[in-house]
Amino acid sequence: MVGRLLLRGMLAGVVAGLLAFGFAKVFGEPPIEHAIAFEEHMAHHHPGADTDNHMKGETDESELVSRATQAGLGLFVAVVVYGAAIGGLYALVFAFVYGRFGHLSPRAIAALLAAAAFVSFVLVPALKYPANPPAVGDPDTIGTRTALYFAMLVISVAALIFAIGLARSLASRYDGWSAGLVGAAAYVAIVGIAIYVLPVVNEVPEHFSAVVLWNFRVASLGLHAVLWTIVGLLFGFLAERMLAPPPRGRLYQAAIPR
Repeated sequence: MVGRLLLRGMLAGVVAGLLAFGFAKVFGEPPIEHAIAFEEHMAHHHPGADTDNHMKGETDESELVSRATQAGLGLFVAVVVYGAAIGGLYALVFAFVYGRFGHLSPRAIAALLAAAAFVSFVLVPALKYPANPPAVGDPDTIGTRTALYFAMLVISVAALIFAIGLARSLASRYDGWSAGLVGAAAYVAIVGIAIYVLPVVNEVPEHFSAVVLWNFRVASLGLHAVLWTIVGLLFGFLAERMLAPPPRGRLYQAAIPR
């Protein structure tokens, strides 16, 4: 059964990756182009300025991969492969949790799992350390920024696991709704403390467009929202057809006159 679910999860991930690629081309590429234009402008007028890519007077270096390839084939392959990997891991987690949460249908479990993954893996870490376009960020601090982001990610996932365990332990003494609310409150409290305690990173260059920065961060969240929504809905449909197929035989027998 796990192998069949894994295949369906990867298929859902590929479809989600295709749609996420379209979203990225329409909404993600324009802010990136504006950010690159700002970067090139700063490199031309301020050769000693520091930015994420090549703003230290080394703008004459040839690109290993052209911008057209990055925005086309490179983006396509990256998003589709990422979607397939996410779909496969998601299917394995679904196989582990299926049947452990009452009498929820496969579609319901798939939807809840996708929503929880989006919140814990994407939304909460982005609230503290949002994605940045080119030209934003000091290259000397990229290691520190990466470590802080993954620290926030680990805390968010660990808090989710703790909250689910707490809700399940309370479900035997209270109703499921109350237990779920307590678990959600515990998750919000833990990640709220982490957001408050972890250091702030603010390396947006002066004169960088706030609109471009906002549009890029919204597009980044939107891409992941599209990915997880399609994975959750499509995989839930495929998993339910596999695990709880419609009773066609009964309907057929009921239609036969006796």
